[in-house]
Amino acid sequence: MKTAQTKEYMIDAEGKRLGKIASEVAMILMGKNDPSFERHLLSGNQVKIVNASKMDISERRLNETHHISYSGYPGGQKIQSLGHTARKKGYGELIRRAVFGMLASNRLKNKMMKNLLISE
Repeated sequence: MKTAQTKEYMIDAEGKRLGKIASEVAMILMGKNDPSFERHLLSGNQVKIVNASKMDISERRLNETHHISYSGYPGGQKIQSLGHTARKKGYGELIRRAVFGMLASNRLKNKMMKNLLISE
């Protein structure tokens, strides 16, 4: 599989909203910020996010339902809020899930996610 030239991007999450960070990262990982964008090629861009725990999330937003999973069995629905996920897995997981949802659903999605590095 051909890839474009690798570039590294660093994003400081301090004081920024979750959605703004996630959409910016998704665009870079897909390579849409580059004039040589091709949908079927892996961009090769690597994104490092620093200060993930200092991003701006309101208290109301932390209590909202964030992640719903269903096992298929009666009583198998699990609902997690943003605050619960942040306490259990850290703020990096919130960013990772938001970016994962914003990437194109194709065979390159998991390969693009490997180019995302998050530090609290």
